[in-house]
Amino acid sequence: MDIVRRNNVVVTGNPDGPAVVLAHGFGCDQNMWRLTVPALAADHRVVLFDYVGSGRSDLSAFDEQRYSTLGGYADDVVEVCAALDLTEAVFVGHSVSAMIGVLAAQKDPKRFGALVMVAPSPCYVDDGDYQGGFSVQDIDELLSSLESNYLGWSAAMAPVIMGTPDRPELNEELTNSFCATDPAMARVFARTTFLSDSRADLATVQVPTLILESAQDVISPRQVGAYVHAAVEGSTLVTLDATGHCPHLSAPDATNKAIVDFLADLR
Repeated sequence: MDIVRRNNVVVTGNPDGPAVVLAHGFGCDQNMWRLTVPALAADHRVVLFDYVGSGRSDLSAFDEQRYSTLGGYADDVVEVCAALDLTEAVFVGHSVSAMIGVLAAQKDPKRFGALVMVAPSPCYVDDGDYQGGFSVQDIDELLSSLESNYLGWSAAMAPVIMGTPDRPELNEELTNSFCATDPAMARVFARTTFLSDSRADLATVQVPTLILESAQDVISPRQVGAYVHAAVEGSTLVTLDATGHCPHLSAPDATNKAIVDFLADLR
């Protein structure tokens, strides 16, 4: 299989620079990184891709069984890195992709030299002392609504996720991104995302890790950022002056500065 075609891999930036892989979250595609790429391109080889079922990926490659676990998406990441012969790459994952990056680094450690987690969540469901932000009933209702009326769910949820009521153009962009995703494949990715629990995997991280959280984020609240920071030994937690779950779109300057500063410290 042509992995580059399957995941619509795009390589840009400095071909001689260290590699940075940018991974989008649920319902999104690589275009969500368009405000970050210019900040990295001068000094880094920037790799973008779409998960199967998203963006311009090869939809014929979709396998419901494979993508019913985050491990299936992590396998894709490893295969993309292998196809490009990447080693010691910095993996920047937004939302659920932060955990996919953790799993990918487990599977093939030589491919990854550092992780950047943007609005991560290892588990979305409250569990005892762990506050994931959602009750079991919340998640059940979210998934039921998504599965019964995906387009309606997209229009209703995008503004909540984006968290920028004063910037309707961002809400519209996220809505359109959700609606451009194949609904059947989005349902699988949604269940995989919101029912996942990767908390135990955080202790396996052995590379420099930057955690970026928004000051206000209903999907990944600050107690989740604190949990991830405590679980990943030696990690750095930065709270951005941003609202919503997509700070790379709502506060790109602050997000990019944090990433660039982290990358500079790796040298």
